[in-house]
Order: sequence, then C-alpha cells, then structure tokens
Amino acid sequence: MSNMENKTTQITEAAAVVLDTVVRCTETDVNGHLNNAKFVEYLEWGREEWYESQGFGYDHLGELGAITVVVNINLDYRQSCHQGDRLRIVTSPQRRGRSSFALAQRIERTDGTVVAEGVVTIVTVDPDTRRAVPLPEEFAEVFGALD
Repeated sequence: MSNMENKTTQITEAAAVVLDTVVRCTETDVNGHLNNAKFVEYLEWGREEWYESQGFGYDHLGELGAITVVVNINLDYRQSCHQGDRLRIVTSPQRRGRSSFALAQRIERTDGTVVAEGVVTIVTVDPDTRRAVPLPEEFAEVFGALD
C-alpha cells in the first residue's frame, strides 16, 4: 500500500454530524456502481446537514451577512458502491481561518468501512459583493474547540 492509500481524513467524532442515505438505481452509472459525481453530491448533503445541526442554515448565515462558497474539494475514492448500499455521510469541522474553513467528510458503509473521504474548503463571502469576508463571529464560535 502506498502512503496515499494509508491517508485518512481526520474526523473529529465528537463534533461529527451523520446523515444516512441509500444508493438508488438512478445514481448508478453504466458500470453498475455509484457515479463519481454522486459522491460529491452526497458530501453536499452532509454539509447541509452539518450547517443545519449547528443552527446555521442558509437563511441564518445570510442574516449574519455571509454566504458560503466551496473553493476546493479534495476527495479520495476508496471503494465502489452499488444500488441498495446503505451509507453514512459523516461531517465534522477540521480547521478555520479568517474567512475560510474546512470540513472533513467521510462516506462509509453502515459497518464503518470507508468508501470515500475528503476535505472541503469553504469561504464566507458577502452576498452582495461576492468578496470574501471574515467568518461571522457567531459562526466562528462553532470552530472554537479547534483553535
């Protein structure tokens, strides 16, 4: 196994939010496995669940003068998934900067086998100017334990 294969995304389990899903027939490709683009969509679902669980849905962040924009997704595919597979999308905060933060995410089978994992970097921007702005203080507190 190469070093790349041994790499694992650091998930802070205590702060993790889990979303369950099942692979549907419409999400598979001609090879009979989950299409690679669907993994990215699953990560988005997991992030939305994480935002909501922290009390920062889209509307609330907007009220604080910020929206979030994904600027980087680093995703390692570990195993294929097939129709009917039951999966968990696990999301936790990894790091925060002045106007950006990263969420560690993992997609795993219900037995804990990791099928994909990665880190998504997100920037807070002003909804009108679309320029980066500091994380709203209330939102930044979610990352307090990481400082």
